[in-house]
Amino acid sequence: MKIQESGENYLETILLLEMRNGTVRAVDIANELGYSKPSVTRAMGVLKKAGLVDQELYGTIQLTEAGRKRANEIYDRHVLIKEFLMTVLSLDARTAETDACRIEHIVSQTTIDRIRALLQEKR
Repeated sequence: MKIQESGENYLETILLLEMRNGTVRAVDIANELGYSKPSVTRAMGVLKKAGLVDQELYGTIQLTEAGRKRANEIYDRHVLIKEFLMTVLSLDARTAETDACRIEHIVSQTTIDRIRALLQEKR
């Protein structure tokens, strides 16, 4: 099942909240993203149906193995793009963060591979 940009944002947010807090609840996601709790609940239903998250009734949200793999891929792309924007284009951290968050969803794997290679040359 193809996940849209918003679904990818949810997966990445769950991963980051889990790293920060240990557990994740719908209200944590809502607060982090500035969304309503009903919107988060609907999104969790879609992600659960796709096999990417598990959620106890009104309980914690966990990434499935497939969800964790996808969330890590998204997060890695984000970090790589942000580093590229800061290192190669000399953007400030705030601008690089904002732009990386949008670019990570649309850039091809070929571009990611070339960015990775270029950054390795610069290191």
